[in-house]
Amino acid sequence: MVRRRIAHWTALTAAIGCSLLLALYAGAPAALAGELKVMSTVALSATLDDLKPKFESASGHKVTIVYSVIADLKKRIQDGEKADVMLLSRAALDDLQTQGKVASGSIVNVASSSVAIATRVGAPKPDISTSDALKRTLLAGKSIVYADPAKGGASGVHFAKVLERLAIADEMRPKTILVPGAQAAEVVSKGEAELGVAMASEIVPIAGTQLIGPLPGDLGMVLVFSAGIGSMSTDSAAAKALIQFITSPAGADVLKSKGMDPA
Repeated sequence: MVRRRIAHWTALTAAIGCSLLLALYAGAPAALAGELKVMSTVALSATLDDLKPKFESASGHKVTIVYSVIADLKKRIQDGEKADVMLLSRAALDDLQTQGKVASGSIVNVASSSVAIATRVGAPKPDISTSDALKRTLLAGKSIVYADPAKGGASGVHFAKVLERLAIADEMRPKTILVPGAQAAEVVSKGEAELGVAMASEIVPIAGTQLIGPLPGDLGMVLVFSAGIGSMSTDSAAAKALIQFITSPAGADVLKSKGMDPA
């Protein structure tokens, strides 16, 4: 009788122990999964919004993304804001690396995009094939929208310089709408502006707009976007995994579909 009771308790204890081990094992991925903070240029928002849930599902990590223009993000990082992954222009990341804000040797080129012209779907496609053609198109247009240069958006800063080079800044000012970030294509899609200027990657994902093409010749600008690991990241391995996910063949396909040229 005593032996039966001992055997019963031994079996019960073993079963309970096994169940606990299974529960702990099953919960291990969630327990080990962490949270990654990403600071990214708005030019990559369409790509990251697509890739984020896929990475979270595959890795178990939660990803929080802060979007803004490059100049704003760079200043915030310089002022001490921390992130595990930073996606900015190559020039901005190289500068931050020299300041010790980006882990040495962690910067990887992701993709490039051009400053481009957009119109509403169905509208006649304007001629922007040469600097003279672009000038005529801009002067003939009823309205135009682009990122406020004062906010630091790369496309807006560049386009303001283009207007100065074309000597039409004063003529364009009364029919110009300025937006704080990457909203130019949305304004065009709503019919609130005839022409829009933005990075191609900010135009392609927006329904209702059509990409006409990049600014012509030496008026154009191609921006290289890169990823780097924050020097204060608490999980550099996961940060590296996210960057590898973005630059993988699957990530490259998403980048292409959003108007980017993968590195």
